[in-house]
Amino acid sequence: MLEVKIFPKDMSLLDVDHNEPRKCLVNGLFEESVEVNGRIRTFYTYITKGLVYNQPCVVVAAPDDENVLDYLGRSHWFDFADRHHVFLHILKSEDGGWNFDGADADYMNRVYVQINGRRGYVAMQDNIYAFGVGRGATVAQQAVMKMSSEWSGLATFGELDDKVTINEPVSAGAQDTGKTELVISASKVPVPVWMAWKSKKGTNKAVFSYWMRNNGCADEGFSNQWADEVYFPSNVCRKSQINEENIAQVRVSNGYDGKIEPAFLDAVWDYLSKSCRHRGFGTKQLRLRIDPEAYGFTRHTMELDGWTRLWYEYVPRRVAEGGKRAPLVVCMHGRGGSAESFISLSGMSRVAEERDFIVVFPESCVSQQKPGTLRNLLLWEGSYKGEKTDDVKFILSIIDDVKMRCSIDESRIFACGQSSGGMMTSTLAQKAPDVFAAVAPWSALVSPDEELCLPERIEPAVPFFFLFGERDWLCADLEHGEMDYHAAHDIAAFLKNLMKIYELDETPLKYTCGEISYYVYLNKKKVPMLTVGTVRDMSHANYPGESWASWDQFMAKFSKVEGKLLYMGTDAI
Repeated sequence: MLEVKIFPKDMSLLDVDHNEPRKCLVNGLFEESVEVNGRIRTFYTYITKGLVYNQPCVVVAAPDDENVLDYLGRSHWFDFADRHHVFLHILKSEDGGWNFDGADADYMNRVYVQINGRRGYVAMQDNIYAFGVGRGATVAQQAVMKMSSEWSGLATFGELDDKVTINEPVSAGAQDTGKTELVISASKVPVPVWMAWKSKKGTNKAVFSYWMRNNGCADEGFSNQWADEVYFPSNVCRKSQINEENIAQVRVSNGYDGKIEPAFLDAVWDYLSKSCRHRGFGTKQLRLRIDPEAYGFTRHTMELDGWTRLWYEYVPRRVAEGGKRAPLVVCMHGRGGSAESFISLSGMSRVAEERDFIVVFPESCVSQQKPGTLRNLLLWEGSYKGEKTDDVKFILSIIDDVKMRCSIDESRIFACGQSSGGMMTSTLAQKAPDVFAAVAPWSALVSPDEELCLPERIEPAVPFFFLFGERDWLCADLEHGEMDYHAAHDIAAFLKNLMKIYELDETPLKYTCGEISYYVYLNKKKVPMLTVGTVRDMSHANYPGESWASWDQFMAKFSKVEGKLLYMGTDAI
């Protein structure tokens, strides 16, 4: 009999591993509960020993012809989770089996929301995948059809019921999740899918046709060892693929006999896990995950103040082979994120590759968000057992380390980051202004959890390029906000203080480029020492387009030589 646990009521009593700060504090099989449509439902979460936060989540609607724990005990799912280092979530049908009227699809979608709650572990909404087995295949199909913009991929193994398409015309609709990183846009978008069944007939064929239309796939089919049919999206691309990539294939395996062999499951996972879905403007955006090792990143660690700290570093080939001094960009993740996840989310390494600069992605240390919760939620300038983390020291130590191995243009060192990383970006500008030529904080400037403390001076001056979403709960206040862009009070106070200490014209120049409306504040020399950009139809998020804009429109124009700020080679102050 499997041992089923419950998460400790007070997770803050568990110690954190200083050598691996984001390692899960517990492991094993746990029972969780979720409220859906006024009812409490349970599901199981399996955390393999040594698993770290922000790994992919696989949510499985299991067969309903046997007890779910018996099914787990005899299936390959535990072994799969151990080998692929994923969070495994198993849904439990009620007496009588799965319900195909849409209620169980809502249950599956609600579990998606629940596992983002950070109660006993930290997951990311970027890489959550829906699986369905046996009659659970219909539930998974219904769930993803209704909330496709939240799932990074779908795989079903089994025949589909006639009611499988009840959510074909239905979308769950956007949800306000409050002051959290979680965003629910719930719109109809392409989804990478793999379906295994006996044959592509009847209802199965109807579902196949739905995904072909939804994903915009061309009719020409291909095949491989595991998929009898593979259909690729049309090669007609009306937009660039910087923010969203045209990658949602439809794969079909006919002749499925009800058994999922480990090698087949691995093949399905190898396909689905390459895709991730990130927040941005409009709906969530599907992109290929950047594998740091395959891409050419190097992973570095250092021991600092009793913790093992890490960062990923990318040196483009032209930079490595060119022999010239290159700019350096420090790119920092948000609260609860990780260095590795922010590589894909920000897309800054692709900017580095095309613009010839070195980029590093450091990882923050730990903090406790609320009483009784995890002590090792990653956060910049956090604390552990009352002791503050000196992340300015960490970032400057990284820069010194890079200098010893790479040829750095010390006049062109920059920082950027999102949410908590945006706060850290702002902190670096204030505490190490001699190091950074310019900064680009995204989605944050100051912490809402701390008393607002405005700098009396920043010398030498550091220009700011600040981007945030029109609907960002942290930065915008549509009802009571200040300035042209409805900035929240503390954000407005910080910006007005920058205008004061830099002696900027308080009447900005304005222009719009695509989804971003810009407000440019000039100093007496007509240098844009502060640029604010608001992103249309975006909440608390960032996306690769911001990385490109931050470099091309702002950071690349500044340098700092012997403490003197230059704008396009001329004195800026």
